[in-house]
Amino acid sequence: MSFDPATLKYDPAGLIPCVAQEAATGEVLMMAWMNAASVSRTLATGKVTYWSRSRAAFWVKGESSGHHQRLVELRVDCDRDCLLALVEQDGPACHTNRRTCFYTAVRGGEEVEIMAPVHSGQS
Repeated sequence: MSFDPATLKYDPAGLIPCVAQEAATGEVLMMAWMNAASVSRTLATGKVTYWSRSRAAFWVKGESSGHHQRLVELRVDCDRDCLLALVEQDGPACHTNRRTCFYTAVRGGEEVEIMAPVHSGQS
């Protein structure tokens, strides 16, 4: 059975959330939005392509940072309204230069930063 991105359930803006997870370790890296065209581009190229709501443009992960995401497998949830991208991540996934966007934990009612930014070694 072939996959058709049009069969997914998009929000009124034509977007669907996509969680990126490191394929090798299961580490959750980030969440971003896709539309039908970015889903198609991701599948065609193997380069994870999101839709930037702030720029209203396609965003190929790593295009400017060099921290690429290569698609290993795309999964669709049971309601067809959320995607899981299993990826191979080069470098940090987060724009804050952390491995994951989920670097803040809520512990005992307090926010705790549990991951420092990755340093490039350059000064």
